[in-house]
Amino acid sequence: MDTLTALNKFREHATMFVQLDEKEWDALLPLLEISTLKKKENFSEPGKVCNQISLIVKGSVRFFHIKDGEEITGYFCFENEFTSSYKSFLTRQPSILYIQTLENTIFVSLNYDNMQKAYGDKLIGHKMERLGRLIAEHYLICYEDRVTSFITQTPEERYNKLLQTRGDVVQRIPQHYIANFLGITPVSLSRIRRRIMKISA
Repeated sequence: MDTLTALNKFREHATMFVQLDEKEWDALLPLLEISTLKKKENFSEPGKVCNQISLIVKGSVRFFHIKDGEEITGYFCFENEFTSSYKSFLTRQPSILYIQTLENTIFVSLNYDNMQKAYGDKLIGHKMERLGRLIAEHYLICYEDRVTSFITQTPEERYNKLLQTRGDVVQRIPQHYIANFLGITPVSLSRIRRRIMKISA
């Protein structure tokens, strides 16, 4: 993917939150950075401050913690989704989780210093403040949905929801990560998948 395509994807996605005219886009453009990580490289890791909030323009990432030597998957992000260890990004405290690529992934990012410059810019500051607020609201909604699903839904219901909302990308995720995300074993996930296939047949 070339630089122009990546930047245009960022602009297109940002339009869902704020409208930027040509002058405003030209003011934001120098603050954006493009980066690529290979599969299984860390975007963020425990003990280090996460310094960027990024739009995934190609690829995917997995959020996870390690407890007693076991990886616990908390979330996935795919194309056209912002990703960050957001608490670390905002508070400047070290992250407590890993964000790792599931495949070769391209990001368009705003680092913390450039985000502050954008907030203080007379031309785009008010719109960037809105963008930052809406991204934070999105994180809060995702977190509440995740917690609620574990309280109110069975693993099979959570898997069905994943198929409904992200069925186009589920096949790109290793099944043991999905099982971990659902809080079940890979064997249990296989049983759930067989039941769903029988119902669909």
